[in-house]
Amino acid sequence: MDLWDRTGRIGGYGAALALTPYLVIKVSWVIGSLLGLAPIGAGFDVTGWVVLNTVTVGMAATGIAVALALVRPWGARLPGRPLAFCAWVGTGFLVPLLPYAVLGSLLLPSDDGPRSGADDDPAMPGWEAVLVQIGFVGMGLGLAVALPAYLRRRWPGVFAGRTGDGGSGPPRVPPWPAVTAVAIAAVWLYWAAGGTAGIAHPAERDLTGRLLTGVLSGWSLLAAAATWTIARGRPARLPRRVPLALCWLGSGALFAWSAWKLPFTLYLALARPADAALPENLLVAAVLHVVAVGTGAAMLRTLVRARAGREGVPTGPEPAPGPSPAGASP
Repeated sequence: MDLWDRTGRIGGYGAALALTPYLVIKVSWVIGSLLGLAPIGAGFDVTGWVVLNTVTVGMAATGIAVALALVRPWGARLPGRPLAFCAWVGTGFLVPLLPYAVLGSLLLPSDDGPRSGADDDPAMPGWEAVLVQIGFVGMGLGLAVALPAYLRRRWPGVFAGRTGDGGSGPPRVPPWPAVTAVAIAAVWLYWAAGGTAGIAHPAERDLTGRLLTGVLSGWSLLAAAATWTIARGRPARLPRRVPLALCWLGSGALFAWSAWKLPFTLYLALARPADAALPENLLVAAVLHVVAVGTGAAMLRTLVRARAGREGVPTGPEPAPGPSPAGASP
């Protein structure tokens, strides 16, 4: 086991350990809500609150399982594509929160730290908020270390070489995901800077939401640039791992965050609770999230085609790998 694998193993175990308190907290919220022992989030009835937090329980459990699968022997026997997809969604959720957490510690008031979005509750005790924050940041850091080691073991040829060396994938990858990502980033950056077009409830805007929107707009721009580089093979001689990593993270952020926010936006549009609202016009927000989900998925397709072009393999279903030695990948 080389240094990459040892570091990845530490990252995977660390990610799973960091997110475990979040899972426990969410389970306690579900049980407490059903028993009438825990407060209900603003804008929700008991059923809606339990459903929302049950979903986050499933997401947390999946994240812990993915982190362990990246480093445990049984994970090497799983089909690569489903595991890579789950890791793509997980890193899309959490790695973008790393610069957000840093900027939030510098710019946000001490009582208004980084949050995850729709599942925040004003009655959350301070110690729970700290554990949630540690869970998100720790999981993001752990995946950022464990995932590259896993991908390097499983598909080493994808990351070798430089752009423009004949291994950049099919030459006619459609450029439209890069264009739509730039458009989405422009809208989000405009809102983050204080723009009011498309804002229905200006009073609901706060620095926390604007900061997260600005960070996501930056990841969208990075994903657009990386996708264009992968599709065109320019600038030449750039190490391939750079645009691949940026496309992976940025496309995952577009897909994961908008796929999470879209159901909440639709819920507000249909239920129209009196005590909850988004700053953005709900129709505009829903359209943006739909486009972002489609753009992120199309960028993932670009990554898959780049892998196929680099290794000369088909993009169809991957045969299930056979048993492998402990700690190795098929």
